[in-house]
Amino acid sequence: MAQVVALAAELRDRAGKGNAHAIRRQNRIPGVIYGDKQPPMTIVMEVNVLTRQLERSGFFTHLFDVEVDGKKHRVLPRDVQFDPVSDRPLHVDFLRVSAATKVRVGVPVSFLHADKSPGIKRGGTLNIVHHEIEVLCSPDHIPEKFEVSLAGLEINDAVHLSALKLPENVKLTTHEKDFTIATIAVPSAIRSEAEEAAAAAVAAAAAGATAEGAPAAAGAPAAAGAKGAAAAAAPGAAAPTAAAGAKKPEGKK
Repeated sequence: MAQVVALAAELRDRAGKGNAHAIRRQNRIPGVIYGDKQPPMTIVMEVNVLTRQLERSGFFTHLFDVEVDGKKHRVLPRDVQFDPVSDRPLHVDFLRVSAATKVRVGVPVSFLHADKSPGIKRGGTLNIVHHEIEVLCSPDHIPEKFEVSLAGLEINDAVHLSALKLPENVKLTTHEKDFTIATIAVPSAIRSEAEEAAAAAVAAAAAGATAEGAPAAAGAPAAAGAKGAAAAAAPGAAAPTAAAGAKKPEGKK
């Protein structure tokens, strides 16, 4: 049986932004109770009362008995609006529930035994993919949290959905098969070293390829130079032969 917390509230006579602002100036919080085929009820409660409950873990998975004018309403928190600057609660919505009600609720995941994980001891970090898991159940069977052990997990190991132990009468709402909840990620220092080693290997391979191609490139100009020298020498050598074979002009001695 889920623990039920009692809360005190008062009936709000009228709704509207102006009335809500006036309530907040009195250090109180406007809210509404709806559902279970009954008319919605606008309420007001002390801000300190709500803030204490918000500071507890798993606020949206806890059942509350909100007493208004001497009557208790079994409810489940569904939404809280906060001021974007001060983070102060501005409005709260409660869903009225009964034993026959089926609700969808996100249950937080708690990770245990990090000190028994070899991967974390080596500097790995816990990368959480899903902080909560949505389930379908009656209000009285809502799990407070799912506990997952990290004992024995190495770097790059993962925790999957099948690691969760579901209580009776609690069903998962997802249709995905055994998705990943968390992983033990590679430490940034090790990742940097691996990246540097890979870059060095690529640079070494490029340097080796350049060195292998260098002799052929150097030999080509030398051969071209030799051919050029031979070509330059050939006209000079042929010139005396042509001069020696030349005839003297007639009439001259």
